[in-house]
Amino acid sequence: MVTPQQIRSKYLSFFEKQQHAIIPSAPMVPENDPTTLFTGSGMQPMITYLLGEPHPKGKRIADSQKCFRSQDIEEVGDNRHTTFFEMLGNWSLGDYFKKEQLRWFFTFLTDEVGLAPERLFVTVFRGSPDLNIPQDDESVAIWKELFSEKGITATVGEHPEQDGMSGTDRIFFYNEKKNWWSRAGVPGNMPVGEPGGPDSEMFYDFGAELQLHEHSPWKDEPCHVNCDCGRFLEIGNSVFMQYQKQADGSFAELPQKNVDFGGGLERIAAAANGDGDVFKTSLFTSIIEKLEEISGKKYSESEETTRSFRVIADHMRAAVLLASDGVFPSNKEQGYFARRLVRRSIRYGKMIGIERSFLAELVPIIAEMYQDAYPSVAEQQEKIAQGLAQEEQKFAKSIEKGLREIEQIKASTTIQKSSKKPFLTVDAAFRLYETFGFPVELSVEIAKEKGLDLVPAENFLEDFEKRRKNHADQSRTASAGKFKGGLQDQSEETVKFHTATHLLHAALRKILGTHVQQKGSNITAERLRFDFSHPAAVTPSEVEQVLVQVNEWIAQDLPVTRQVMEKQKALQSGAIAFFIEKYPDEVSVYTIGKDAEKDWISKEFCGGPHVEHTAQIGKLKFKKEEAVSAGVRRIYLQFAE
Repeated sequence: MVTPQQIRSKYLSFFEKQQHAIIPSAPMVPENDPTTLFTGSGMQPMITYLLGEPHPKGKRIADSQKCFRSQDIEEVGDNRHTTFFEMLGNWSLGDYFKKEQLRWFFTFLTDEVGLAPERLFVTVFRGSPDLNIPQDDESVAIWKELFSEKGITATVGEHPEQDGMSGTDRIFFYNEKKNWWSRAGVPGNMPVGEPGGPDSEMFYDFGAELQLHEHSPWKDEPCHVNCDCGRFLEIGNSVFMQYQKQADGSFAELPQKNVDFGGGLERIAAAANGDGDVFKTSLFTSIIEKLEEISGKKYSESEETTRSFRVIADHMRAAVLLASDGVFPSNKEQGYFARRLVRRSIRYGKMIGIERSFLAELVPIIAEMYQDAYPSVAEQQEKIAQGLAQEEQKFAKSIEKGLREIEQIKASTTIQKSSKKPFLTVDAAFRLYETFGFPVELSVEIAKEKGLDLVPAENFLEDFEKRRKNHADQSRTASAGKFKGGLQDQSEETVKFHTATHLLHAALRKILGTHVQQKGSNITAERLRFDFSHPAAVTPSEVEQVLVQVNEWIAQDLPVTRQVMEKQKALQSGAIAFFIEKYPDEVSVYTIGKDAEKDWISKEFCGGPHVEHTAQIGKLKFKKEEAVSAGVRRIYLQFAE
């Protein structure tokens, strides 16, 4: 049986043999992309290249990308959901297409990983007359040929949701809800300019007994690869990214046909392990063994303990990897989700009998697990352990505050005639959840300890979940406007701001000193936000000097040029990069100035895109400047009216 580490290594070696350049994982906090807080897919750092920007390493790229999906936090606890995961990826940027991609992935799974081909099932896009996008018969023909080479007859299931599977069905048609991929989901949700396309997904079959078990709620339902019985697990998705949303709602072919593949390392490892529980792979077993030692409980002791072990193992692995990328628990943006991970881990630790501090003990185990793939985890091990331990202490204080709040609720709630007891409502529990980071289970437990009834008594947890989901949906709706902005939509305004960010960086270093280093940025069509290191507040005079300098450079109409260089030579030429580890051996360097060799004012590693001359940016004005954290400041600029 191959290990997850071997699968990662085999994957990268396999695609290197197919002339793919192997690039390092980008950080989980995307740079210059306000559309999302985290890198949630392998294609996210590749979007500018999928839209046509030349990649410094060529047209064939492969990597293993660290990903985090905050929306899956509440889903963790079953056999397959994780918040942090690695996405094995390969891309064709206008080079090969369906025939090569599907064959390579199938060969990798069967010949390199050793998966039995009779356990593999695939889905393809049914087509959409409304979108004028045809059914993907080409992929069907390729899959039939590949299975035939393994001695397997592969027939097509036309309507698996209604009809289930026949004995030889191995290829299934689904609509755009299942077999279309874009960052925004289905075609109707895609903003103008967003790329997407039909996909073909691979599933591993863990056996019909999972669906037919007497206790399975799906035992009488039609079984198919996209049902919820747990029999099938998606392990890879080949996206044929060939379309772009137009202003009139139609879809036009991209100038280049791309392949965007993503395969979950954890899920492929589960398939190689022959067990649908990803938490039984070596990516989690060492964490779980330590938790068993600390708690005195066993992973498989009961459904409740199994769920608790899974939540802690997932959340702590994610929290440690996020911390290695600079995300520590806090009450803002990415840090808010790191805090949720830690506090949920503590809560579920109590559910398996852990009453003492324990988070720091898990850090060395996780660091050792990733010492080869991501050595920065081990390098920062002490700092990470300290940060998580501090959050553990803060949560203990929050529990004290929450306890006082519950006491106030107890004292102030109306006595019900039926029970003669004070009560805790769903709204009050949600307030504890939002204000103090209390998981609802903690509020329920404390309420019962304090003698409070739950209102409503029968559906309290269900109503709380509805309340939480409604709040999350409203938040998503409120932030949906983000998707129309940002570098990734390639709009004129964001391209201008992206170039202006380089000018702002150069001006800050000129006025405040070369100790200034970029710590992050966020760009929308309305403004740019730039985070930078500086030990004190920026004075109004300094802000004015910076703004005057930026606008002077804009008015000079300086040329903006791009060069592809070896990383070391780029650094020697004077180019700066403060996220150096994310860049490949060959990099794009953007220079602003009359002469890219000697008479320049800015030279930085960057993925683009940019204006060609600074005057295209237009005059800028100051919006505000503020502190972000110790030693880090934030400044906003916007277009002058």
